[in-house]
Amino acid sequence: MPHLALYTFGVLKSPLADPSALTREFYATGASVYQEVGRRPGYLAHAETADGDRGVLFGADWGAWGEFAVPFWYAKGRTAETTALAATLSLWTGPRPAFDAVYTGLHREALTRREDWFERTRHPSHVCWWVPDGAIPTWPDGVDRLEHLHGHGPVPHAFTFAHAFTPDGTPAEPRGVGPDDGQLR
Repeated sequence: MPHLALYTFGVLKSPLADPSALTREFYATGASVYQEVGRRPGYLAHAETADGDRGVLFGADWGAWGEFAVPFWYAKGRTAETTALAATLSLWTGPRPAFDAVYTGLHREALTRREDWFERTRHPSHVCWWVPDGAIPTWPDGVDRLEHLHGHGPVPHAFTFAHAFTPDGTPAEPRGVGPDDGQLR
């Protein structure tokens, strides 16, 4: 049975190494969100560095998740002192559990603060796609899919929660996996 890969990307207003209270708050919130998300039904795994070094993304050992990559529109730093982005790559049993993890609980609360931490852009902030059972999506996969979504809109290769597709490429019903819909159909 295929699994859903979810890649998220945002450009932060300040580098991850910024010692300000706002950056410390972002890290503290993120740590709590990851703990909660990891306990959600349907959650399978997410990309983590082998050494768990906070703020080191480029050049870190991501194991099977591949070499860290970012979309073409990211133009900020790439060192531990200058990196100003937040990205996640995770694996789910399907879109409904991933949607619920993003739009409920602590992550939902964090989304209400996104304008404090993230720059506004005209680029998509997330992309979903199906991977075969046992496959691990990679950072370059996520970047490729997000850039494809940006350039071409939602298709079975790269889609959003609002415009989702089933594993066989059939468009989901118009409501997709919105808050009042029980399942992706």
